[in-house]
Amino acid sequence: MSVQFASLVRGMGGIGLMTVEVTKSLFTTRFQTREFIEQAWFMTSVTLMPTILVSIPFGAVISLQVGNLTGQLGAQSFAGATAVLAVVREAAPIAAALIIAGAAGSAICSDMGARKIREEIDAMEVLGIDPVVRLVTPRVVACLFVSVMINGIVIATGIGGGYFFTVMVQGGSAGAFLSSFTALASLPDLYISMVKAALFGFLAAIVGAHNGLRAAGGPSGVGRAVNESVIVAFMLLFVLNSLITAVYFQVVPQDGL
Repeated sequence: MSVQFASLVRGMGGIGLMTVEVTKSLFTTRFQTREFIEQAWFMTSVTLMPTILVSIPFGAVISLQVGNLTGQLGAQSFAGATAVLAVVREAAPIAAALIIAGAAGSAICSDMGARKIREEIDAMEVLGIDPVVRLVTPRVVACLFVSVMINGIVIATGIGGGYFFTVMVQGGSAGAFLSSFTALASLPDLYISMVKAALFGFLAAIVGAHNGLRAAGGPSGVGRAVNESVIVAFMLLFVLNSLITAVYFQVVPQDGL
C-alpha cells in the first residue's frame, strides 16, 4: 500500500510539473502552429462522430427522466429548463471530457509512449530539442481547443434532443419548454460549461503526455501507460468537476422563476 501511495504521489507531482512546463512554454517559446493544426484535425476526426452519437442519448435520457419526474410532481412546465440546464452545466462537459480522455488523451499517451520506447525522445534531448515544447504543448492546446468545440456540439445536440423528447414524445408544451429555459438559463451557465470543457481537455492531454513519456518496457509498457492515463484522467476530471460545480453555486447567484 505504501509503495502504491508513493507511486501515486510521484505521478501527481509529475503531472503538476508538466502542467507548469507546458504553461511556461506557451509564453516563452515559439509555438508549433503546424503541429497544433495537425493534432487538432486528428482529434476532431476521431471524436466528432462519437460526440454526436453520444450526445443524442444523453439529451434523451435526461429529458425522459426529468419529464417523468416533473410530471409526477405536477411541474411539467419546468421540464425544459431542468433538462437543458442539466445538459449545459453538467452533461455536456462530462460527455466531452469522457470522449476527449478516452480518444484524444489515449492517442497522445500512445504516441508519446511509442516515441519514448523508440528512443526518439532521448534523441531529441541530445539534439537540444525540448520534447515538451515540440510535442506536448501543441497537443495540449489542440486538445483544449477540440474539447471546447465538442462541448458546444454536445450542448446543441442535447438541447435539440431534449426539445424533441419533451415536446414530441412526452407531449409537453413547446412554449413552456422555451420560456422556462430562457427564464432560468443565463450566460454564466454557458461560460462555466466552456471553462469546464477547456480545463478537462487540458488535463486529459497533460495526463496522457505525462504517462506516455514515462512509458517503459516495450509495447506492453505503452499499453499499461495508456490504460493508466485513461483511468487517472477520468478520476481527476470527476474530482475537478465536483470542485468547480461547488464553487460555481457558491459564487454565481442562481436565477428563479
